Amino acid sequence: MGQVRGMLSVEELEELVSSDEIDTIVVGFTDLYGRLVGKRYDAEFFLESVVEGGSHACDYLLTVDMNMEPVQGYAFSAWDGGYGDVHLVPDFTTLRRASWLDRTALVLCDVHDSTTHERVPMAPRSLLRAQVERAQALGFDVMAASELEYFLFEGSYRAAHEAGYSELKPAGWVIEDYHVLQGTREEPFTGAARRHLRDSGVPVENSKGEWGLGQHELNVRYTDILGMGDRHVVYKQCLKELALLQGRSVTFMAKVSEDQAGSSCHVHLSLWRDGKNAFAGDQAFGPVQGTETFGQFLAGWLRYAPDFLACLAPTVNSYKRYQAGSWAPTRLAWSYDNRTAGFRVVGTGPSLRIECRIPGADCNPYLAFAALLAAGLRGIEEGLSAPPMFEGDVYKAADLDTLPTSLGAATERLAGSEVARAAFGDAAIDHLAHFYRTEQAAYDRAVTDWERRRYFEQI
Repeated sequence: MGQVRGMLSVEELEELVSSDEIDTIVVGFTDLYGRLVGKRYDAEFFLESVVEGGSHACDYLLTVDMNMEPVQGYAFSAWDGGYGDVHLVPDFTTLRRASWLDRTALVLCDVHDSTTHERVPMAPRSLLRAQVERAQALGFDVMAASELEYFLFEGSYRAAHEAGYSELKPAGWVIEDYHVLQGTREEPFTGAARRHLRDSGVPVENSKGEWGLGQHELNVRYTDILGMGDRHVVYKQCLKELALLQGRSVTFMAKVSEDQAGSSCHVHLSLWRDGKNAFAGDQAFGPVQGTETFGQFLAGWLRYAPDFLACLAPTVNSYKRYQAGSWAPTRLAWSYDNRTAGFRVVGTGPSLRIECRIPGADCNPYLAFAALLAAGLRGIEEGLSAPPMFEGDVYKAADLDTLPTSLGAATERLAGSEVARAAFGDAAIDHLAHFYRTEQAAYDRAVTDWERRRYFEQI
């Protein structure tokens, strides 16, 4: 396979800049929410200065809340430290056209300490890199894909804001799931998204309607897990900006409405060694033919994924998605091609992989991937054994363990987990725990429309 369409080398970028086809470079990284933050550079200045020296950004970007307010209480950065800079080191394997934007390319960065020049340990991409290196030390390469769902609405983000995000008009008026006619009505957006992703270094497999009004799933091809995290970030940025340009809006909330399906981010993952799928073998796990590595990794997910749940479900809203009969998992079990299970094994031989159905579309992909990789690798390191495969409706299996049911509970489990601290380090876990506690506290202070509707007159 040759170079992925839309990806650029620095030399190719130089040619495009000299021919005036590209004049702007977006240089970015994700904050803890998964939002792309950074700067737009004049392309000529980028080639002269940023290619060799990188860029800088205020370190508060890893401590702000959703409204960009600097939050105190972090050891990493606060007012008493003066809010200095971090060093942004472009990863030129991510350099690509941003075809949905005029004359623009994009590069993603690793976040380094400006003094020590080491990776900032709590930066999301740093955490995933560390787990990839851990897998490599065990002799494994890691392949992954994320299946991301979203809701499409008529009307712009500005209009939604001014309406208080109420009475929003979904793009569809019938349940979308595999519905080709309804999908055709929404092709002006979805078709444009497929083409722009394809032309921006994110190879597309397919798109389809999902089980909600105006809900869609657009799947991209699997790749190495770090590259998949990058593709996921570009995907979300492309769709949100494309919606903005079309005067429409998309949301990646995990649960946009109590009467609509949730939006997931199913993660498919497999380990490889010497170019071969390390999960594929001749050991029987029910109907699955796998290896000891497969069983140990799966067992790690079953035992330790709850320790990392806050990284998979990072908002208060995330936990509204976990409802019986909703296509979202509520209990810990694995099964073969069973969508009621949190861990769904699919494929055979070289395509054998495990799908984790726990993350919502609101996850930061770097944090979610790092968490899942850390849990699975711990299973290998401890030599765990997978329990027998579950058969039937997992929603009805009252004897199975459940997931934590709130961001607060998930955060305290993360903060108290020896496994999470061994994988991510104390500094990163303390930083993430403070971040999630801050998010929970913001919700706890809020008075919601539901409360007014319920209590205003009747209480």
